[in-house]
Amino acid sequence: MTTSEPLRILVIGAHPDDCELKAGGLTTLYRQAGHHVKFVSVTNGEAGHQSLPPAELVQTRLAETNAVAALMGIDYEILSNRDGRLLPTLEARFELIALIRRFRPDLILTHRPNDYHPDHRATSTLVCDAAYMVIVPHIVPDVPALRVNPVIAYLSDHFQRPAPFQPTIVVDVEPVLERIVDQMVCHRSQFFEWLPYTLCDEKSFPKDAAGERDYVKQFYCQFNGPLADRYRDLVVKTYGETAGRSIRYIEAFEPCEYGSPMTAETRKRLFPMLP
Repeated sequence: MTTSEPLRILVIGAHPDDCELKAGGLTTLYRQAGHHVKFVSVTNGEAGHQSLPPAELVQTRLAETNAVAALMGIDYEILSNRDGRLLPTLEARFELIALIRRFRPDLILTHRPNDYHPDHRATSTLVCDAAYMVIVPHIVPDVPALRVNPVIAYLSDHFQRPAPFQPTIVVDVEPVLERIVDQMVCHRSQFFEWLPYTLCDEKSFPKDAAGERDYVKQFYCQFNGPLADRYRDLVVKTYGETAGRSIRYIEAFEPCEYGSPMTAETRKRLFPMLP
């Protein structure tokens, strides 16, 4: 199934690599079908390393996102907000309103408001606070307002309080698993250096390229793998009994009530890869 015009998909993460980790498979499927994708990191990523100085890390992470952009054929923008210091200020909200208006997305994907990381929570608040305002002409008047509020959906997480993640969309990403790993490998500072450090696993981290890639792939499969079983009933409902029982890796998305509603017709249009 295809749409008459290419879709415009905007993924807004708090940090460089957030978009890839939670929506790298879905966006690969969009790109394979000729749709437009833009990744945004709301912070500059300066805090995510154990030894690189922040100014150097900002440039490193910019280069890593440029590598993802070239790999995927997408736009990738990093905003100047400082990593670990993000707040849902009026200035940050206005910056996102302008960004959303300029890109004109059909669908926005972002974090949920309850999350372990304060930057994730602030990013979610900023997107939700921008949702209605993108159609209000007198707010950020130098950028023309949208006439229609985009659909917004949340990226998956496992947090339970005050409310657990409740997806209505699940997408089989196993056919593009290697492409997800390709995106992660672009973020060398994160998955080859910062991740082993945060896991206290530096000594056992492999030194050869094949071993590095296998480490990252195993991390992704362990990190993402539980989603398919957690939402197995929805996977079966989406893909049918036979296929649904065998799917191992999915990405899942929960509609946000602040954007345009996710109707059955909208779902069909925005997720044309689904059966």
